[in-house]
Amino acid sequence: MKTKSLYFAALFVIGAAVSAVGKEEPSSTGMAVVAVKGSEVVKVIYKSETAGKVKLSVLDAASNVVFTETRTSNEGFILPLNFAGLESGQYTVQVVDAAGTKSEKFNYQPSAFTKNVHVAKTGAAGKFVLSVINSNSTVDVKIYDANNNLVHTSSKEVSGDHAQLFSIKNFSGATFEITNAGETSIFRF
Repeated sequence: MKTKSLYFAALFVIGAAVSAVGKEEPSSTGMAVVAVKGSEVVKVIYKSETAGKVKLSVLDAASNVVFTETRTSNEGFILPLNFAGLESGQYTVQVVDAAGTKSEKFNYQPSAFTKNVHVAKTGAAGKFVLSVINSNSTVDVKIYDANNNLVHTSSKEVSGDHAQLFSIKNFSGATFEITNAGETSIFRF
């Protein structure tokens, strides 16, 4: 019993010494890219320990510069960037300051919606309502789960206004893809 106690004490001391040596001082310099849900806007959040010039660039998947700006930063900024008109795909936001280069990749998917189709989450968990206004065509519904697996597909001929309630079991996220009169709308929850 005494040997086990000494053994565990030695392991504890060695573990504490290794973790103390491996720690670095945390830096308060950083960057994050956050997509604004339901819009074409992406926010770039930048924080720095010092004031100075900062060059911000947005690159597409082929490393072509689609936007660049140099600004003076006093400990950081939040910059909304509107991606309307750009193609979907992977983009890289790159920030160059006195401390070096920071970059973050993200996938941009433009939100597509039509004026006469809407999907809303109800107060109940996993329940959604689809509303179609003034339509005289076939409405196709595809629902994907949080892992982009197709969980529901249906097609209905609509004349005038239409509403339908959907219930998703074990809801952890969903994407609705609604096609009406040749236009596709995407709603993410």
